[in-house]
Amino acid sequence: MKQKDIFIAFFRSGMLGFGGGPSAIPLVHREVVLIYKWMNDEEFSDVLALANALPGPINTKMAGYIGWRVGGFWGMMNALFATSIPTVVLMILFLTLLTAHKDKPWVAGMSKAVLPVAGVLLGVLAWDFIVKSKKTLGWLWGTILILTSVIVLEFLHIHPGILIAALLTAAIVLGSRKKDKQERRGQS
Repeated sequence: MKQKDIFIAFFRSGMLGFGGGPSAIPLVHREVVLIYKWMNDEEFSDVLALANALPGPINTKMAGYIGWRVGGFWGMMNALFATSIPTVVLMILFLTLLTAHKDKPWVAGMSKAVLPVAGVLLGVLAWDFIVKSKKTLGWLWGTILILTSVIVLEFLHIHPGILIAALLTAAIVLGSRKKDKQERRGQS
């Protein structure tokens, strides 16, 4: 039953994730966190951060890791297959259709509509993470990190992978310091 659920979850997100990996992220989140409850929001955000830091398509990286975590080696293979096959089949079908009808106005309209929809999906997911960061960081530190990230990405033009690596390193260092303090308090 678990392999069937893995296939269905990643097949649905692969079929409906038009616009590339970023538009599929909220769909994967819905399947993994809300429907099947294989991980919570914090774990999903960790997987998302790591997937963003690594090269390659984000959807397949997330599918591979989550499939491995839920169903071992065959779960990983199943999730990768379920994520990739719809994309390949739909790409062949749609590119054939778009090439045949490239001069029609409905094709241009359809192409223009994909970006705003993907943007809204990402915005909703980002807002959800911002609201949930209140529990772990508080509004002040969450706001500071958001503003710093915008400045680093948009104005300083530093690659997102570098920002994510820096934030992961800071989280690890600060987390280990916090744990050390708690252990020292427990020994006193």
